Amino acid sequence: MKRIEPIHVAVAETSVIVRSGLMSVLKRVPDLTVQPVEITSPEGLQNCMQGHQPDILIINPTFGGWFNVEEFKSNYPQAPTKCISVLCSVTDTNLLKGYDDSITLYDDVETLNKKLVALMNIGEDDADGEQEALSQREKEIICCVVRGMTNKETAEKLFLSIHTVITHRRNIARKLQIHSPAGLTIYAIVNKLVELSEIKMNL
Repeated sequence: MKRIEPIHVAVAETSVIVRSGLMSVLKRVPDLTVQPVEITSPEGLQNCMQGHQPDILIINPTFGGWFNVEEFKSNYPQAPTKCISVLCSVTDTNLLKGYDDSITLYDDVETLNKKLVALMNIGEDDADGEQEALSQREKEIICCVVRGMTNKETAEKLFLSIHTVITHRRNIARKLQIHSPAGLTIYAIVNKLVELSEIKMNL
């Protein structure tokens, strides 16, 4: 299951030992072609996001003092970037909300590989990880769709552009292989994203 198309991974970490170790491990993951880039400062991260946005950002939660992942995602809503926290010390789990996943210094290459594969939605058997593969924003958009909201209404509710909503809907259809509101409604009910009372019955 070697993925030919490279995955662009940015590693944001001030410790040269941790950063270099991650860079080395990323080059050895078995199922993926990874193109890692090192980021040593908040300014470097900003430059990276303004240029070629990475598929995955592996970042220390203490990067730049304290990295606000939710603010980061809201600043780049059009970016497909998934965020993985790299935990170098004991960290309050409440401070990790908003991250798509996390790794520790004790994780091996296989563990990192599995997490990258899951986040990039790669593999033949995606059924078990469908909901996890969706971002929080994509889940919010599914909820809007099954409530009968138009793209314009969804964009206004979530403070997005209509173009961004359409892009998210394409990504959702690709990830889930569901191409109709009726299908998304069934998916949302099964995965408890919405209550039956919230659904607009236009199936």
